Amino acid sequence: MANRKTTNIEVRKNNRNSIYRYIRKADVTSNPNISYDLKISLPTVTQNTKELIEKGLVKEEGKLKSTGGKRAAALCAAADFKLAVGLDITRNHISLVLVDLKGTVLKSDRIFLPYEHRREYYEQVNRLLEQFVDISGADRERMLGIGISIPGIVNLDRKEISNSRVLHVDELPFQLISSFFSYPCYFLNDANAGAYAEGLHQENAKRFFYLSLSSTVGGAIYEEGELVQGKEFRCGEVGHMTIVLDGALCYCGKKGCLDAYCSADRLSDMADGSLEGFFQQLEEGKEEMVQAWDTYTSYLAVALDNISMVLDCDIIIGGYVGGYMEYHMEDLNRKLFEKNIFGKREPFIRPCIFKFEAAALGAALSVIEDFVDQI
Repeated sequence: MANRKTTNIEVRKNNRNSIYRYIRKADVTSNPNISYDLKISLPTVTQNTKELIEKGLVKEEGKLKSTGGKRAAALCAAADFKLAVGLDITRNHISLVLVDLKGTVLKSDRIFLPYEHRREYYEQVNRLLEQFVDISGADRERMLGIGISIPGIVNLDRKEISNSRVLHVDELPFQLISSFFSYPCYFLNDANAGAYAEGLHQENAKRFFYLSLSSTVGGAIYEEGELVQGKEFRCGEVGHMTIVLDGALCYCGKKGCLDAYCSADRLSDMADGSLEGFFQQLEEGKEEMVQAWDTYTSYLAVALDNISMVLDCDIIIGGYVGGYMEYHMEDLNRKLFEKNIFGKREPFIRPCIFKFEAAALGAALSVIEDFVDQI
């Protein structure tokens, strides 16, 4: 069967999208620069940027310095042309993030609000979200929608939260949640959302595994700009892989899950619920915290080694604990090198870029990217 030929309409759309993405990534650029770098003719680039300016997506900001001829118009993305909110729903709180078309975080907030599958809960979340938008001063007419991050199996085919043991819900329709909000809603698993934020902000991010160490443990595979979902949208759910046979009881009902040994709660519970407090005491050398951290990273190293052996790719450590990992990588790498007898003795793990509210950010970015794909 012959390959389908690309139509002229598709070529024009692809050109326009590539040009817009180029401008969005650059602080400031020009038609000649775009033409040269994207290998698209200057007349085609000029026509497309003119259309993007007319739509309000791109704006002219004066002229660039002359390189010997006529000064080219300075072009940049109108970042505030559209906005999106990311909402991360967890067992104990919600996080809110407002982003523009360039993915810049304009405002963020975290609010204590234990989850309940009740109308009153969703109505309260909506009120808090609307207050958040009010305080930010955002123009509601520019709002594309809400990206909603949830811990659990987010089934995009069935359009439901198929299972969230931590929130105690099953087969929860997207539509039910969406009905409480005034904007279009987009849904992601929390670890997938964190991975998405990392992948979009890394140069040449071909493939990596994202390990989310928050109140629950999750994971996601990011490959070639996309999230790998799996047949039942469970791909990456390493929090419930067994690392200790007949070990500690996990909230899911199984024994020995990674989540039972490496959730952020294992550390924060030692410091009156404050993860920051735990790491502060760890830095101070408090013996109890040092021993707990040694135990924690020993189990973590087992999981990281297993993931590496199966996937053979870089691993980014994210989630709440990932936000504190930057200064603790040497010890973790040492434990990994002791186990990784087949690989090169080069680090394959690294701390996350987004140390706080990564899931909310990734959820918001999914809304932005959906819009940009249509340009």
